[in-house]
Amino acid sequence: MKKIALVLAIPIVAIIAAILALVLLVNPNQFKPLIVEQAKQQTGLDLVIEGDIDWQFFPSVGFTLGKTELKNPQGFSQPNLFKVEQVGIDVSVMPLFSQQLEIGNVTLDGAEFYLETRKDGVKNLDALQANKPQAASETKQSAPENTPATEPSAQPASAWTISLAGISITNALLDIQDEQAGTHTKLYDVSLTLTEFALDAWSKADFAMKGETNQQQFAAQGTAELKLMTGFTQYELKNISFDASYSDATNKIESASIQLDTFAFDQANNLKYAVKGTAADLALDLKGGAQLTVDKAISKVTMKQLGLDATFEGATLPQSPMKVDMASDLTFDLTNSHLSFVLEKLTANALQFDGKLDVTLAEIPKIVFNLHSPEIDVDAFLGADKDEQAKADKDEAKSNESAEIAKDDSNQEPDLSALKTLDVTGAITIDKFKAGNAKMQNVAAKFSVNRGLVKLTSFSSNLYDGSIKATATLDARKSPATYSAKKQIKGVQVLPLLIDVAQNDKLEGTGNIDVNVTGKGLATTTMKQNLAGTIKINFADGAVNGINVAQLIRENYAKFKGESLEGQEQVKKTDFSAMTATLNLKNGVVSTNNLHAQSPLLRVRGEGSANYLNDTADFTISTSIVGSLEGQGGKDIDELKDITIPINVSGKWADPKFKLVFDDVLKQKAQKEIDRGLEKLDEKLGEKIKDEKTKEAINGLLKGLFN
Repeated sequence: MKKIALVLAIPIVAIIAAILALVLLVNPNQFKPLIVEQAKQQTGLDLVIEGDIDWQFFPSVGFTLGKTELKNPQGFSQPNLFKVEQVGIDVSVMPLFSQQLEIGNVTLDGAEFYLETRKDGVKNLDALQANKPQAASETKQSAPENTPATEPSAQPASAWTISLAGISITNALLDIQDEQAGTHTKLYDVSLTLTEFALDAWSKADFAMKGETNQQQFAAQGTAELKLMTGFTQYELKNISFDASYSDATNKIESASIQLDTFAFDQANNLKYAVKGTAADLALDLKGGAQLTVDKAISKVTMKQLGLDATFEGATLPQSPMKVDMASDLTFDLTNSHLSFVLEKLTANALQFDGKLDVTLAEIPKIVFNLHSPEIDVDAFLGADKDEQAKADKDEAKSNESAEIAKDDSNQEPDLSALKTLDVTGAITIDKFKAGNAKMQNVAAKFSVNRGLVKLTSFSSNLYDGSIKATATLDARKSPATYSAKKQIKGVQVLPLLIDVAQNDKLEGTGNIDVNVTGKGLATTTMKQNLAGTIKINFADGAVNGINVAQLIRENYAKFKGESLEGQEQVKKTDFSAMTATLNLKNGVVSTNNLHAQSPLLRVRGEGSANYLNDTADFTISTSIVGSLEGQGGKDIDELKDITIPINVSGKWADPKFKLVFDDVLKQKAQKEIDRGLEKLDEKLGEKIKDEKTKEAINGLLKGLFN
């Protein structure tokens, strides 16, 4: 037993002896001037350590510093750049006897960092980079004068070597104030712990913080395992987890997380992410993942199989909830600031896209994209197919409230300044497309936006058995914006198009339309006033519904003669084999003087104008009967054949009025009767009067009598 007790007593005595030797032979306060001197040399700022440096023996060997402050330069609102209530340092004992300070772990409790930028742009951190050599030199020169020769600190500080293994920060505060930008950010309850840190071995790091800036509040926490290689040239990470939350007056992100199973250069790392919360009254719940690869030079970042599974809900959405799924590949070349995005699939409820996007970062990013969709139904996506009565009730409820706003907006130019910050070139193809209830197929469009100049370089589509091609330009570099557009429509069936788009069945036939217009200003009233150009129409094998010209002629002629019209109500429709016109637009008025329509019964010419500022029209349609009215379902009127009958169309577009101008008809009919009588008289006189001069004199006299 005595031997056992002796064996146990020896190490205990040795430990006690070592501690006594440490306390008696090594004065920790001799490190104070060393630390102050090093701080002055490295920062040029004054470091103040209040009280003595004391040894600690539990839970590990080390020493503690009391309240410590790193003073701010003159001219800043806070007195300190850094302040800590207590610093604990673990040290290795044996190297101390060789004047080697090997610090195992530094604990900072209640550390406060104050970063400040004045209105003139000067930062307190600037002092850390200013005149370091000079500050160090001055410190060495002044030390002998200010330090008594009897103090232990008179010994050269350079006799000691210092090394640091790790840091643990708890209850820290980071205050960032920028008077130049007018921002103030606080990070509090900051903690950082690095445990079991050693080179070439895995160590675990944890951090957490809370913060606020203006009306915004946020929090974050995370953990990771780190391996730092000897030489500090390589490192690896694994089991990375990051969680954050954010809130302000309109947004509340309950959780945002990122997880990486591993992170190593030049190999694929499994990434997962998730976000849940509300943003601008929009509830969102999204998650996804990717295979993340970063090269050693950190010059290229690749995310293969980048996926998104998201649900959005909110009254502002055209459809709620909206389910969004995405599968894509992303590559970011940091050297050339170029991002390439290959979209394998993107769906938003019924909408589906695929394509490619390239972005080159610059002062104005250059964006090039090419998208394809098998089918887009804009009406269904925007809810245009919802119950019409509900829509009508909603519109009526808002009509009074929005009347004055609409009136003001009609003269308000839209803000197009954002277009000046864009450099975009794009192409889109859509197999089937529906908008405004118009149905198109094989839509292909190419356009560009270059610092305010927007060009639709090409647009083509099939619609209603025909086709459409168009180009357009919008110049928003100056206000008000100017624009031009050209459009060619060929072989389109007009009736189904009008029924689908405008619920109007007034016109049918095969339509060809050429549009060439220019304008200035995009406010509603300004656009109507400044729109100028021509619209050429050419319709074939069609009809005008809502008016039966033959029946209208019969009814009015019967009334004029005081007769009753025989027959039943006729179909209100006027067939034509061809109709052409050139419409001229200028100063809010569309006019034409060459409207022509042909049919087996009628020849129609028209001229007049329509004011699209007040939605009124004043047209005169001159109709000549060249065939039999019986072919139009009514009794023939031979006596009106070859007479031109003017029909005036006037009033509001929504309720036009039709009126026959019979004064002109009577003159033509009288003239026709005169000509017919003269022909008969001429025949009889011709038999008896052989002298041509005598016949001409008699004919002129008769015509003068009737005119």
